[in-house]
Amino acid sequence: MDIFLQQIINGLVIGSMYALVALGYTMVYGIINLINFAHGEVLMVGAITSWTAIGWMREASPDMHPAVVLLLAVLIACVVCAALNFAIEKIAYRPLRNAPKLAPLITAIGVSILLQTLAMIIWKPNFKPYPTLLPSEPMALAGAVVTPTQVMILGVTAVSLAILMWVVNATRLGRAMRATAENPRVAALMGVKPDTVISATFVMGAVLAAIAGVMWASNYGTVHHHMGFLPGLKAFTAAVFGGIGNLPGAVVGGLLLGLIESIGSGYIGALTGGMFGSQYTDIFAFLVLIAILTLRPSGLLGERVADRA
Repeated sequence: MDIFLQQIINGLVIGSMYALVALGYTMVYGIINLINFAHGEVLMVGAITSWTAIGWMREASPDMHPAVVLLLAVLIACVVCAALNFAIEKIAYRPLRNAPKLAPLITAIGVSILLQTLAMIIWKPNFKPYPTLLPSEPMALAGAVVTPTQVMILGVTAVSLAILMWVVNATRLGRAMRATAENPRVAALMGVKPDTVISATFVMGAVLAAIAGVMWASNYGTVHHHMGFLPGLKAFTAAVFGGIGNLPGAVVGGLLLGLIESIGSGYIGALTGGMFGSQYTDIFAFLVLIAILTLRPSGLLGERVADRA
C-alpha cells in the first residue's frame, strides 16, 4: 500500500507538469489546427533561462531569500519564453497559416531542432545541476514521502490551471479565443482580431511551458539543451489522450498519463527487485498513445474543435 500511495504522489507530480505543457499544445491546435512541435523546446528554454537567472541573482545578491530567487527566476523565464513563442508564431507559423498542413508541421520540427542547437551553442551541451532553493527534507504522508518541491509543483499547477480556466471562460480574451476557435472569419466580422488572439494563445502556452520547465528542473535537478524533447512528446501524448483541442481533456490526459507511468514503472520495479522499473517508464506513454489512436482517436473527452470550411 505504501508503494501504491508513493506512486500516486509521484504520478500526480509528473502528470501535473505534463498537463501544463499539454495545455499549450491543445490551445494552439484548438485555435489554428497546428501541432507546435517546438513547444517542448520552449519548456527547455524556460528551465535554462531560470537556471541562468538564479546564477545571476546569487552573484548579485547572495542574501536574497531562496523563495524570492525562485519566484523571480520563474517570472524571467515566463517573459523570455513568451517573447520567444510570440516570435516563433509571427516568423515561422503565420506565413504558413493557409499553406498545406504538411508545411507548418515540418516547420515546427525545424524550429524545434533550431532551438535545441541554439541552446547547445549558448549554454554548452553539458548537463548543469539545478540549484535546490526549497527545503529538501521530505515529509511523511501515510507511509509515503513528499518533498517541499513536489508540494510546490502541485500547488503552482493548481493555481496556474485555475487562472487559465478563468481567463478562457470569464474574460474578453477568453471569449475571443473561443470565437476564433469556432470560426475565425465570423469572429473577425464581429470585431475580433484573429492575429492578436492567436499571438496571445501562443504567449499563454509559452508561460505555462516556462512554469513547467522550472518545475521540471527543480524536480529532477538538472538542465540541458535536450531536456524538452521527451516531456514535450509525452505532453503531446497527454493532449491526444485527453482529446486534442479540449482544455479539460489536456489536464485529465496529463494527470492520467503521469499516473499510468508512475504506477506501471513502480510495480514493474517492485516485481523485478528494482532492476527494470525506471527503464520502462517511457514505454507506457507511447503504449497509451498507440492504444488511444487505435481505439478512440478523438481522445477520452472527445474533440471540440469545429470543422471549418
